[in-house]
Amino acid sequence: MRPTRQRSWFTRFTKGTAHFTGRPMAFQLAVMVVVVWAITGPLFAFSDTWQLVINTGTTVVTFLMVFLIQATQNRDAEATQVKLDEIIRAIGNAKNELLDLEELEERDLDKIRESYQAIAREARVSIRDGEPAPRP
Repeated sequence: MRPTRQRSWFTRFTKGTAHFTGRPMAFQLAVMVVVVWAITGPLFAFSDTWQLVINTGTTVVTFLMVFLIQATQNRDAEATQVKLDEIIRAIGNAKNELLDLEELEERDLDKIRESYQAIAREARVSIRDGEPAPRP
């Protein structure tokens, strides 16, 4: 199913940037920039300005990439969560109350995780003892 709504310029930009920067060619380009910068060191007598160029460039790129990567990860995490919610909803005997776990507080998540860990321990004991695993 394709999205019915036109994607925003920011979504298109972040997806495109993430796609480009995740390719080997982008890494090769970054390595080339560093190599050219290093080669020009003797030309500029390894001056403070020469060092400032690479420091400023890498800082700006890193700063911007943090936001682009976070936007892409947020969108991907939301899409994954919706897909998982649909799987839980579609399974007949699934616990639908687990659909919005990401909205709970940490202590509530810990309690639920502990209950599932107890179920897993019981299942392992049953398997070790040669009995069928109990169903929750």
